[in-house]
Amino acid sequence: MAYDRFVAICHPLHYMVIVNPRLCGLLVLMSWIMSVLNSLLHCLLALRLSFCANLEIPHFICELNQMIQLACSDTFLNNMVMYFAAVLLGVGPFIGILFSYSKIVSCIRGMSSAQGKYKAFSTCASHLSVVSLFYCTTLGVYLSSAAIQSSHSSETASVMYTVVTPMLNPFIYSLRNNDIKQALKMFFVKETTNRPVILGLKTYH
Repeated sequence: MAYDRFVAICHPLHYMVIVNPRLCGLLVLMSWIMSVLNSLLHCLLALRLSFCANLEIPHFICELNQMIQLACSDTFLNNMVMYFAAVLLGVGPFIGILFSYSKIVSCIRGMSSAQGKYKAFSTCASHLSVVSLFYCTTLGVYLSSAAIQSSHSSETASVMYTVVTPMLNPFIYSLRNNDIKQALKMFFVKETTNRPVILGLKTYH
């Protein structure tokens, strides 16, 4: 989305050529492959761990970081792979996002129209807010060495980046689109016009 905003604001005339369906498909396929390979690697490494007793993970999902902390066997390799994957899959895209938005800010500063600047900033604000929410809560869960297993803070943070952030995606990627807005308006107008009218009946004596 950062690259999409960068092309749309900095190269608007070439947007349809650069952001074509083939590129979008390749980006989605690449993200799926990287996610599957990352999950498979962590699952294979977790199979080698041994646990001493019946333990309870204080989360609504099986958090990898919390599960590794409860293992009785050596978890050095698991921790190294987990932090390496976090750096590779987290810091790498974050640097790309910062680079894209630095180019966007420099392009916006060169605009002469105040309305154009406001429109560009409003386009990027929703995406930046969700990116900030995702990264801050993820860092709170995975990179905090002072996390207490019984505290509810890490549970709340995990809910934010696993549930709240995906729920906000339709508002950012769909409902801000003018075509989607027009389709929703037409749908609701059609529903209200086709709704049957129930007339009250009076009994006269």
